[in-house]
Amino acid sequence: MANGTDPAFLSREYNNRELFPDHPRHFARWQESSARARSTMSCHLDLAYGASPGETLDVFPARKGDGSVLLFIHGGYWRSLDKKDFSYLAPAWVDAGVSLVVVNYDLCPKVTLERIVQQMLAASAWLYRNAERYDMDEERLFVSGHSAGGHLAAMMLAALWPAYERALPPDLYKGALAVSGVYDLRPLLQVDWLSGDLHLDEASALRLSPAFVPPATRAPLYLAVGGLESSEFKRQNALLAQRWKPVLGGDVAMPGKDHFTVIDALADPASALFAGARRMMGLGR
Repeated sequence: MANGTDPAFLSREYNNRELFPDHPRHFARWQESSARARSTMSCHLDLAYGASPGETLDVFPARKGDGSVLLFIHGGYWRSLDKKDFSYLAPAWVDAGVSLVVVNYDLCPKVTLERIVQQMLAASAWLYRNAERYDMDEERLFVSGHSAGGHLAAMMLAALWPAYERALPPDLYKGALAVSGVYDLRPLLQVDWLSGDLHLDEASALRLSPAFVPPATRAPLYLAVGGLESSEFKRQNALLAQRWKPVLGGDVAMPGKDHFTVIDALADPASALFAGARRMMGLGR
């Protein structure tokens, strides 16, 4: 069996916690920095965008800037982590004049992956309707995500917004940044420690794979993957870059970064990833 379809190979390639065993140190640092951000910044926490306990988001409003908003979707293979682990991204963006919104969703296996995609649609519609209440511009919405969140961010550019809710514009998001995402879900069906939690079959894996769903608008997609990441994550990144080439705004090289350290760059104004996100938002460097 070729490497690309060998379950043992796929199990290794997608197991980031085993590939990068210092991940607990990163998780602890994220939590500490995030708690500090929430305690020192102006923020609106646990705003409900739906009825489920997981359907909440945190808003960190910028006091300056042009009203631009960056929605961030966390990773964790759709089954772990929490929005509160990523508040640490807010200081740099608020300082740059961009409001940051960090969103939660219910986790697998309690819900299906398809349900999580639906929750991100609901959160996005809520953000459009309520942006002005938090001094944000509903015409300047952008979405970003890491790992599982990268998949979800890409799915938001494929959404047919007026079909979802008649009052929504076709280009609800003006751009997306997807970092270290999985865009063809089919290999995950063969990953024994993950597949049972995601409630996927061949049909739903295809339906929920951005690589096989066309972008709905001309909004630019920016991609990034760490230079130290597994060959499968690099392949996934290259696949979406090729499949969505007409709207690809940039593929940000992140040498020396692994699956966990790559997202720290989104909190660093001096990084290539931060600069790429600003370009995606039309803010220059």
